[in-house]
Amino acid sequence: MPPAASPEPLRPAHEGRLAANILYFGRLLRAAGLTVGPGVMLDAVTAVEVAGVGTRQDLYWTLHAVFVKRHEDHDLFDAVFARFWRRRAPAEKLMELLSPVAVPRAPEPPKPGQRRVEEAFRGISRPPEVEEQQVSLDARLTASDQDVLRTRDFAQMSAEELREARRRIAALRLPQDTIRTRRLIADPRGARPDFRASLRASLATGGALLPLKRRGPRERPTPVVALLDISGSMADYARPVLHFLHALATRRRVDTFLFGTRLTNVTRALRHRDADAALTEVSRLVPDWSGGTRIATSLRAFNKDWSRRVLAQTPIVLLVTDGLERDADETLAQEMGRLQRSCLRLVWLNPLLRYSGFEPRARGIRAMLPYVDDFRPVHDLASLEALVAALAAPPVPFAGRKLLAAGEG
Repeated sequence: MPPAASPEPLRPAHEGRLAANILYFGRLLRAAGLTVGPGVMLDAVTAVEVAGVGTRQDLYWTLHAVFVKRHEDHDLFDAVFARFWRRRAPAEKLMELLSPVAVPRAPEPPKPGQRRVEEAFRGISRPPEVEEQQVSLDARLTASDQDVLRTRDFAQMSAEELREARRRIAALRLPQDTIRTRRLIADPRGARPDFRASLRASLATGGALLPLKRRGPRERPTPVVALLDISGSMADYARPVLHFLHALATRRRVDTFLFGTRLTNVTRALRHRDADAALTEVSRLVPDWSGGTRIATSLRAFNKDWSRRVLAQTPIVLLVTDGLERDADETLAQEMGRLQRSCLRLVWLNPLLRYSGFEPRARGIRAMLPYVDDFRPVHDLASLEALVAALAAPPVPFAGRKLLAAGEG
């Protein structure tokens, strides 16, 4: 929320000229994730000078008009502004001095992007005018470290390594595969003539010339439907996969469903451009995170309530689960068969494949394997990179029954 109006003149958080503090403030916004370039910073300084800012609220909305270009940037701007241009009221300071014991406050849930705001203030600690130019070498995450991180299990990563993994997931070169649709668009090399467009183009010459326009099939990125297991055994892998799906949704249509003991559609929450805000909304929507697993029940709910809506365009379905079904019966095989027949490809991502000696012995895994088009691991960055390459490449037949026979032998 914007700060309340105050008749007192604004006092910056740091000493120095107002213009220098605005430039420093812009650097903090850029470090927190906003798109702020040198031109925008100069525009902010000019706007403050022209507007004749005298109160804190005036400064807030003047800078807000310059720096905030998208609705989702408002929360980050508000958090950085509140911390950088903070000014405590005299009554608040007096109450703190007179209170013998500080009254503890109930902890508030962190706002989306709060961690990036904290990192921005830690990374940029001094205004530009007092910084000294230093040349230093950062040996963190060198080539050998990056190679180790690439093959490290998500469950074994530290908090810093998980942050770096999320950054690398967001920077993945996503597949550029496309499929043809029934809709036609203007195409000079198209096979079908477009007489309506040709007659419209002839009006430019008064009907003297009739240029022949053509149409061809429209191509679009292959849609993806993700069914992600968020049970207790999948807790260490669900969040990295959600970051991958969030990055994938920036290039194509992705419908995401989470399931543990029930099925939850989180597609709209993952459309938020800010990854932290998207995952915060997902956590709010899902009541059964790290609970039990009911794969057959969840697949039945999806096939009954959602398959006609999201599988009509023959998408690629990503089923992310370890297959450890508590109630494995004939229902699981029936629902897997129905799902496989309704999509372009059914790709099963299973973190248990990280073990070299993996064998399909669990009843749930054995019931699901015959209906899978591709069976891949999902436990580290290398497996996600391999998944991206597989989605862009032509499908390779997967012999699930042969794998079952080998496990029996």
